[in-house]
Amino acid sequence: MLLHKLLQIRSLPWLFALLVTTFAQAESSAPPPDEILLKNGSRILGEVTSARSGVVTIETDFAGTIKVALEQIKSVNTQSPVVLLMTDDTVQQDSTLVITEEQVVLSEPGQSFPLEDLAIINPAPWELGEGYRWTGSIGVALVRQRGNTDTDEVDYKLDTKWRSKRDRYTLQANGETDEADGTKTADNWRVSGKYDYFLEDPNYLGVLVQAEKDKFQDLDLRYLVGPYFGRQFYDEPVFSLQGELGFSYVTEEYNLAEDDDYGASNWNIHATSDLLGGDSSLYFDQMGIWNLKDTSDVIVNSTFGLSYPLLWNIEAAVEVLLEYDSGAVDDVDSLDQTYKFRVGYTW
Repeated sequence: MLLHKLLQIRSLPWLFALLVTTFAQAESSAPPPDEILLKNGSRILGEVTSARSGVVTIETDFAGTIKVALEQIKSVNTQSPVVLLMTDDTVQQDSTLVITEEQVVLSEPGQSFPLEDLAIINPAPWELGEGYRWTGSIGVALVRQRGNTDTDEVDYKLDTKWRSKRDRYTLQANGETDEADGTKTADNWRVSGKYDYFLEDPNYLGVLVQAEKDKFQDLDLRYLVGPYFGRQFYDEPVFSLQGELGFSYVTEEYNLAEDDDYGASNWNIHATSDLLGGDSSLYFDQMGIWNLKDTSDVIVNSTFGLSYPLLWNIEAAVEVLLEYDSGAVDDVDSLDQTYKFRVGYTW
């Protein structure tokens, strides 16, 4: 028994030495980190995970995810293979790279090219023509007040897109239901679906289908369908702008006023900006319908908003909605203003 314990004690240093040696070998066999050298002399070590729109993303042990603008970078050196998507849509697979002096140098197949020819490092599958990217957001605003006046308000908004290299599907819906002392004071909704087919950048063709109802504007149902031409004028994080112009056939059914149908010219404007930073986003959306049968009849719905992240994929947003209808029926204001605060989920 005593001999057994002595053997155990004497074996402990050997066991410790074996563990240290194994750990050291594991450390030495680990691949060296990627390196970004900044123009100010700073060095960032980690794993370069992507680069797009002039921004390189690197995962670090000390600070998590870091995003660095290309104009601040002197050189990039990756140790792990990456996938490169070029501006001419060609793909370079599984090659380490060095970026220096506005040149990209590949280890395989051993060639170099100007930095301006590089579009994306490690593109997503949909950017390589494989399937669709699904993004979207859904938000709700609730108000419940009890006292001299019992008030219940529910606002909801959905915006989701399926995007591929070839085309894009969009589904949008929003609505509002308000009650005061058991009597409805607002009851409206709008649903639209769009299909876009991309031509040569930055142009595309599309089809719009939309339906809406607003009980307190005397509108029982308005629906329209028609084609449009779209263009992405700018597409940078600091400012993105796209516009669409088309024609549609519109049918309007009213509760009291006379029903109507007409041909119309319609437009859409969508703009965003991350100018405020902190992953917040300023945005502006506008849709207009111009009655070509009665050119004094114009409908313009505009949204000004600011969204900002809370935690995980939950975001908050404040919005100002301006809804103008020059052909509103009697006793109904032509301009409707709404101020909203909502909380939602993004993906």
